[in-house]
Amino acid sequence: MACYAEVVAHSRSLLFVPGHRPDRFDKAAQSGADAIVLDLEDAVGPEVKPAARENVDRWLSSGGHGVVRINGDGTPWHADDVAMLGGHQDVVVMVPKVNVPHQVADTLAQLAAGSRAIPLVETAAGVLAAEKLCAVPGVLRAVFGNADLGTEIGVDPDERAAFAYPRSRLVMACAALRLPPPIDGVTVRLRSLEAITEDARHAKAMGFTGKLCLHPSQVPVVNEILSPSDGQLAWAREVLSAAEDGSICQLRGQVVGTPMLERARRLLKFAS
Repeated sequence: MACYAEVVAHSRSLLFVPGHRPDRFDKAAQSGADAIVLDLEDAVGPEVKPAARENVDRWLSSGGHGVVRINGDGTPWHADDVAMLGGHQDVVVMVPKVNVPHQVADTLAQLAAGSRAIPLVETAAGVLAAEKLCAVPGVLRAVFGNADLGTEIGVDPDERAAFAYPRSRLVMACAALRLPPPIDGVTVRLRSLEAITEDARHAKAMGFTGKLCLHPSQVPVVNEILSPSDGQLAWAREVLSAAEDGSICQLRGQVVGTPMLERARRLLKFAS
C-alpha cells in the first residue's frame, strides 16, 4: 500500500472501529471504507482502554493500517497512547478536542518522523483557532466534530443551520493552507438511510470531501455521494478538451477560464 497518509488525504469515508473490539478491525478494513479510524477515545470505556491500546499496537505491528484517535491531553491515557504510537512508522493520529496549536505539535513531536496529524475540531475554542490548528506542520487534514461541539453549545448535532459557521470556517482554513478539504462529522442515526444521505449531501455542498462513519451501512452512501458524478466528470473532460492550450474559451454559452479549468482538473484528480 502507498503511504497511508496519502490514502487518508483523499478518503471519502472513514469508518470508526472501537479499539477494544479487535474482532472488528479486519471487518472494518474490508467494509469498503476508504480508511478506518481505530478509536481509543470516546468509544472505549476507561476500564478497557489499556486493552484497546494493546489491540491497536498489535494491529499496526502486524501490518494493519488505520488512523488512530488517541485520548486527549489532560486525560490519564494520553501519554501511553502517544508512547505506543511512537513505536510505529507511517502514523496518522487523530488528536481530539484541540483548542491550541501546541496540542497537535506536541503530539507529533513524540512520533516518528513523517507522521501526520488530523486535528479534531470539536470545541468552540477549536473552531475559533481553526486556521492556527491547520497551519501546524504535519497536519494532514482536519475533521469537524459536530457531536461534542453540539454538547458544548447546547445544540442538537443534527441541526445544520447552527453549524454552518464552524463548518465553513474549517473549509476555508483548509483551503487557505492548501490542505485537502476537511472531513465532516458523524451521523448518529445509524439505521436511517435518509439521514446519512442528507448529511453527506450537505457536507459535500459545504465543501467537505470526507465524512466520518459510525456503521458499515453508512459507507457506500458516503462513498457514492462524495465521489464526483458521471455528469461532473464528463463536464470536466469537456472543459479541458475545449481549452487544450489553457486559454480562455467558450463552451455551451459559458466562458471557460482559469477557475473552471482548475475545478475540472481537481474533479478528475479526486476521481482517480
